[in-house]
Amino acid sequence: MSFTDDDATEALDIFITEARELLESLEEGLLGLEADPDAAETVNAVFRSAHTLKGSAGLFGLSHLVSFTHVVETLLGHVREGEVRVTPELISALLPCADHIAGVIEGVAAGRLSATPEEETAGSALLARLTPFLPGSFAAAAPAPDDAAAPAGPGARGWRLSLRFGPDCLRNGMDPLSFVRYLGTLGTLDRVTIDDSALPEAADMDPETSYLAFEIDLLTDAPKPEIESVFEFVREDSDIRITPLAAASYVDYIEAMPQRDRLGDVLLESGAVTPTEIDTALRIQRERSLSVPIGQVLIEEGLADPAVVEAALSRQRKVADSRSGDTQTIRIDAGRLDRLIDLVGELVIAQASTTMLAAGAEAQGEVTRLIDEVRHSALSLRMVPIGMTLRRFERVVRDVCVDLGKQVQLTITGGDAEMDKALVERISDPLLHLVRNSLDHGIEPPAERVRCGKPADGSLRLHAYHDAGNIVIEVADDGRGLDRDRILAKAVDRGLVPATATLTDAEVYDLIFEPGFSTAETVSNLSGRGVGMDVVRRNVAALRGSIEVESVRGHGATIRIRLPLTLAIIDGFLVGVGPSSFIVPLDRVTECVELPPGPQGRDCMNLRGEVLPFIRLRQIFGIPGTPARRQNVVVVEQSGQRTGLVVDALMGEFQTVIKPLGPLFANLKGVSGSTILGNGDVALILDVGPLVSEHTDHERARQAPVPVG
Repeated sequence: MSFTDDDATEALDIFITEARELLESLEEGLLGLEADPDAAETVNAVFRSAHTLKGSAGLFGLSHLVSFTHVVETLLGHVREGEVRVTPELISALLPCADHIAGVIEGVAAGRLSATPEEETAGSALLARLTPFLPGSFAAAAPAPDDAAAPAGPGARGWRLSLRFGPDCLRNGMDPLSFVRYLGTLGTLDRVTIDDSALPEAADMDPETSYLAFEIDLLTDAPKPEIESVFEFVREDSDIRITPLAAASYVDYIEAMPQRDRLGDVLLESGAVTPTEIDTALRIQRERSLSVPIGQVLIEEGLADPAVVEAALSRQRKVADSRSGDTQTIRIDAGRLDRLIDLVGELVIAQASTTMLAAGAEAQGEVTRLIDEVRHSALSLRMVPIGMTLRRFERVVRDVCVDLGKQVQLTITGGDAEMDKALVERISDPLLHLVRNSLDHGIEPPAERVRCGKPADGSLRLHAYHDAGNIVIEVADDGRGLDRDRILAKAVDRGLVPATATLTDAEVYDLIFEPGFSTAETVSNLSGRGVGMDVVRRNVAALRGSIEVESVRGHGATIRIRLPLTLAIIDGFLVGVGPSSFIVPLDRVTECVELPPGPQGRDCMNLRGEVLPFIRLRQIFGIPGTPARRQNVVVVEQSGQRTGLVVDALMGEFQTVIKPLGPLFANLKGVSGSTILGNGDVALILDVGPLVSEHTDHERARQAPVPVG
């Protein structure tokens, strides 16, 4: 099959995307089986992932992927039949196979449609590791049928397929004969009839147009949904009908079924029709008239046998008063979605400008409300649950524990919490380093844990939740915890802090994020070189996030990452300093107070009995001019530390569209971006964390005693 034209390339891209999702499901299922080897549903899900992956690869002629996955699928088929037991050794042999398949898929994505010598060598070695688990001779092994995918029906072995491919099938890169050939891998093609009635005269033929139709009798143990999935890539523009050769077994089964409220439920549970066929019948019913019974539509369109529909109708009760629709999702091109977000951002800017010109107008208030709804709806399109990202660490924990000889139970909570997809993709690497660091340095070996009165199995928890317009991700373990005295001594030895400095626990723990900082006595292949934690903080800061550490010596540590929900638009608080304007992220602002009178050079104030240090933005950014007679303090909070920002004017909340500063200002600290105000001026968006940290470091260096001599 050739993938030179745009349509075929698009079909291959869809295959690659779905293959990656199937691999995630496969790996997740294998890890689940290691924890619960008797989970029949998990076995079925893993088998279906491998089987679907093999079938899809076959449609695109990826024979090297088909042959490798076939062995994995066959072994999983034996597991499903109870002929092979799930053991840690089996999982250890299958997981690298999933990695190999992932590498092959990425090779296909890069344009390699056949195996490289390196892939063939690696694949052969992996398959050799599977051989001891296969009962009997694999040479005689047939592809395992996907009985588990079938509904609880009779599993009829004979199907009649009416295949009328769309005229553009060939033009789109889909060869009808490849589908016929693949059907042969599911069972026996008992009869194949070609309908050439649509074939024109030779002079009028188009070599890229599909004219032939096929009538096929297929004998197979595969259920109807599996047969239907073969035609996933051509279903939209083709007419595919699948009906049983022998309807009597379905009629008998339906008559023995419990009663159901809806006809569709009866037919689906019996296996006589698939969800896609029900959806098709409902669509046709809506197009004709809602008064046309769906059973009649199924019969007229050849989607179900009349005897089967009649049997289902006899078991049907009255239609339920309410019915719940299935949640459906669609794939959205990331570029189009980003374009929509950009347009919404420009709309917000234009709306801000309009508000200044039409302040107080009632109609303007309605426009503002609608724009807010559009903004929230558009941003929600890019929100995805973080659970899938967190579940990927099940494999990481397993592999690292095998290398270290440790036993760790991973607990994942809060997977339903949503965040911007762009953030999800960029937070994976920092989380990976934190998890590996916790397993290597934090959690003790089993013998040491037992000596300390702890369970031999360590505990690692990944927890995500929303908090004040942010998403918080915690990595917590019950290991050794951080050694405060040792960290401080190391920092003093390296000259990071003076020996006489008095630091809080939070300030001491923050030192582990300094470049090259490490207290490890030995260097392993995982950590100990002092490289990584500074990168974690830098990556988190680049996402306008913060990171904080809590620890109790001997009881464990918790590292908490706090990120905004989205990188596109934020709620900000607009302040003015002379002619300049700044945006403070609203989720960082706790209150605003007037700056009390006092000496001009002071750097703190009394806030209801609390000493509040503050930063004069005019001084930090070198803004010329005389400060306002009455100045204000915006109190912000970062990692539990409250700091004041001294400004001239408070301008209120402002819906902020974030614009990047560009490479010229890439190293500018304390500023995370810019935005355009309604009057066309540019305002800088303050990055509160680095701004406060930079000011604190500067003050600490200024107040440090000067060495004598």
